Amino acid sequence: MTYDLELAGVGKTYPDGTPAVIDFDLRAAKGEFISFVGPSGCGKTTTLRMIAGFEDISAGDVLVRGRRINDLPPERRPTSTIFQNFALFPHMTVRQNIEYGLRVKGLPAAERRAKADHMMQVLDLADIADRRSSSLSGGQRQRTALARGLVVEPDILLLDEPLGALDANLRKSIQAELKLLQRNIGITFVFVTHAQSEALALSDRIVVMNRGRVEQVSPPEVVYRRPQTEFVARFIGRNTVLAGRLEARDGAVARVVTGFGPLHGTLNDPTLQVGDAAAVVVPSEAIDVVGAAGAAALAGRGDTLPGRLIGQAVTGHALHLTIGLPDGREIGVESHVDKYAAGWSGEEIVLGWQPGEATVIRAAA
Repeated sequence: MTYDLELAGVGKTYPDGTPAVIDFDLRAAKGEFISFVGPSGCGKTTTLRMIAGFEDISAGDVLVRGRRINDLPPERRPTSTIFQNFALFPHMTVRQNIEYGLRVKGLPAAERRAKADHMMQVLDLADIADRRSSSLSGGQRQRTALARGLVVEPDILLLDEPLGALDANLRKSIQAELKLLQRNIGITFVFVTHAQSEALALSDRIVVMNRGRVEQVSPPEVVYRRPQTEFVARFIGRNTVLAGRLEARDGAVARVVTGFGPLHGTLNDPTLQVGDAAAVVVPSEAIDVVGAAGAAALAGRGDTLPGRLIGQAVTGHALHLTIGLPDGREIGVESHVDKYAAGWSGEEIVLGWQPGEATVIRAAA
């Protein structure tokens, strides 16, 4: 099978010996929406720039539809890049910005105009074709940058934090437009973002990076519900991570002995052996909270932990609880505001969850 994009052992080491990206492997099928997420400095933008040709590759190969492109300059690669600041020419009109890449490629004026007209129609820019980019709103600038990137008909569209400069409401609107556009045109997107919510909403698969390495590559629901490493568990979503040692495993179910007693979950690391350091990861939304009087009912349905209610806050329809555990840690639990409308008598509470909602992974060293 030929992939639209393939990274085979790609690495980047700076002249002083500092590794930025280490042994990056990825295969993206045609039309996939792939997002890179991770903390600042994890290597996600560096990887994108290596694909685009703006950074030299220290190791490995980048292939687009089976063709190695390591040594091609950016302008000769079958990719287009959209940057966070959009990089539009302020003295040019919307049309001139969109046609710029076609002009560089040497297309005749009539063909440039026809392609630009089509792309402006797709992205609802025809009415502002003759306006200078410096006079556009944030959403119009974003759509113009998209049109300029897509009009050259790249095999891969690379997007480096393209929504980062937009306000929250506009970001949500553009997210919906971006996903719909990507589905309609069928081009492979590689999207770098700091906002995990964007990656979860837009992606077919998410690449989670940490310190230059890939921690997990999975569909959004798998990254969110079944993290493969402790880093992913702590970085994506709002999980409670309870460390211990693997005591037993029975198929996909594992039992971990922790400081709170034995806890259970779905085993997500087949290499884990009895006695290994392990952790039980419990998503915030999987946790039920009851007063001490309801502890017996929870115990009959799954695992439980004692706790103490420290604080609560409401944001719209979401209720955020801050709960202290017996070991002194504080964790967060989120739920719909109506779920706990009755409150509890007293501050001593019990947390409970179904073992199938929890995941057992190898504990970080």
